[in-house]
Amino acid sequence: MQALKNDIAGRKDIELLINTFYEKVRSNQLISHYFTQVDWDHHLPIMYQFWENILFYTGGYNGNPMQIHHRLHQRNPLDKESFQEWLNLFNETVDNLFSGNNADLIKQRALSIATIMQIKILYPDNQAKPLGS
Repeated sequence: MQALKNDIAGRKDIELLINTFYEKVRSNQLISHYFTQVDWDHHLPIMYQFWENILFYTGGYNGNPMQIHHRLHQRNPLDKESFQEWLNLFNETVDNLFSGNNADLIKQRALSIATIMQIKILYPDNQAKPLGS
């Protein structure tokens, strides 16, 4: 019988999730090349703040992830498959570690973020026009 998993409850769980996720990313053949220049001592605390804010609205993150990913795309073009692989690894990591409402919510928010980034980065000239224009 499989032990019940706890839900994501706070910062320590976010850190476990992000550390485990990036271990998978760094060894992934499809997307690890995007992360070869990352200063992990700098990047990981930012990711903890980002995801903690995404899930718990802590206000601890005030960066611009879209701008950062646009610059990454200019240096090392992103593609649809890479976004999907990132999302698959993220969801797999959440599912391996946690279960519950917050686990479901963080996966939903990751999908939303990945979808918006993919649209804005890969299809910048195909932006939706405001209704009535």
